[in-house]
Amino acid sequence: MVATALILLLVLIGLSIPVGAALGVLGLILDPLYSMLPLTRAIGELSWSTNNEFLMVAVPLFILLGEILLRAGFAERMYGAMSLWLSWLPGGLMHANIGASTLFSATSGSSVATAATVGTVAIPQIKRYGYNEPLFLGSLAAGGTLGILIPPSINLVIYGVLTNSSVPKLYLAGIIPGILMAGLFMLVIVVSCVAKPSWGGHKIQATWGERMKSLAHLAPPLGIFFLVVGSIYAGLATPTEAAALGVLGALILAAWSRRLTLTMLREAVEGTMRSTAMIMLIVIGAAFLNFIMSATGLTDAITSSITGLGLSPGWMLLIIVIFYLVLGCFMETLSMMITTIPIVTPIMLALGYDPIWLGIIIIVLVEAALITPPVGLNLFVVQSLRKSGSMGAVITGALPFVLSMFILLALLAFFPELALWLPSVFS
Repeated sequence: MVATALILLLVLIGLSIPVGAALGVLGLILDPLYSMLPLTRAIGELSWSTNNEFLMVAVPLFILLGEILLRAGFAERMYGAMSLWLSWLPGGLMHANIGASTLFSATSGSSVATAATVGTVAIPQIKRYGYNEPLFLGSLAAGGTLGILIPPSINLVIYGVLTNSSVPKLYLAGIIPGILMAGLFMLVIVVSCVAKPSWGGHKIQATWGERMKSLAHLAPPLGIFFLVVGSIYAGLATPTEAAALGVLGALILAAWSRRLTLTMLREAVEGTMRSTAMIMLIVIGAAFLNFIMSATGLTDAITSSITGLGLSPGWMLLIIVIFYLVLGCFMETLSMMITTIPIVTPIMLALGYDPIWLGIIIIVLVEAALITPPVGLNLFVVQSLRKSGSMGAVITGALPFVLSMFILLALLAFFPELALWLPSVFS
């Protein structure tokens, strides 16, 4: 039964059927094969209850927040400021890629949006300043992954909904690992460019006066971050209400910079609708598949067979890490989370792992899936922004940054307080 479900899923994905539809179709196939009751009649109720979850309203709001900031031109000015402050390091503007991605992640909540936004501004600088193209492109793909770890993260909201975990605690837990991840990415760039100085391009000269003046361009994303996250921890708003506050703040900033037009609003709303529709289709398809798997006993069979192995918590964690790394090579990240978390989480919690800490571990593993071939979504996003060149350059440049994620996973495994300290302080 397990083998049948896995083979059918791989076949459906291999046929290039959209992932959300593939998950739903798999549920429709498994129902008559393994159930005596017509479970498909529950799909209407499942679709309604899944989309009617109050916390899920935060998803389109966070997407809209990122769309407004992107189309109002804040990303370009933010990147310019980062380039003045960080370009003195070995690797120059590649550090600006990571720094700008970190800041934009604190407003957008989406890896794809972060990679696309920073990449649009940064890619023209490769030839202008003579950077090593694969490493530069890899830094963009890797920097984009920070969008789902640093709050406000859409994926952390999804994890919170699926596991009934506190989203504010998850947001706090993601801050230190997110900063560490950005630091490890920058370390990869420094080591690479010290070993090969020609990869670091030409230096950008800037005076301290220019740097201080550029700080004004960093204020909007930081202001939005403190508005959203600060309102949550001040007890003034739920994550969903904080997302709405963030949208309001972004609209005010866009109006203040005279970039708020009906055309810009229409484009932002259209982009939000497309992204939200894709996410919700995956959520509905995965919810239906999980229901079929639970009702037919497939979920219990998988859980029992794994726990019956009698493995220690450490070995089980290693197996989960390998499982996600392999699955991430073939499956889109959001659908991978929604499909696997209802199975993986009960097993890991039974072994004594903290659900908040586990959420950060899973998010880091999902980040690795974003930049590993052949289905690394950020790789395709960065490649789509180029006017020429092969995907191989993007993949080659991203591989050193995957190593950084392994280092972070090891640090989180040996020092869980890196994720759990802030939630314990504010609890």
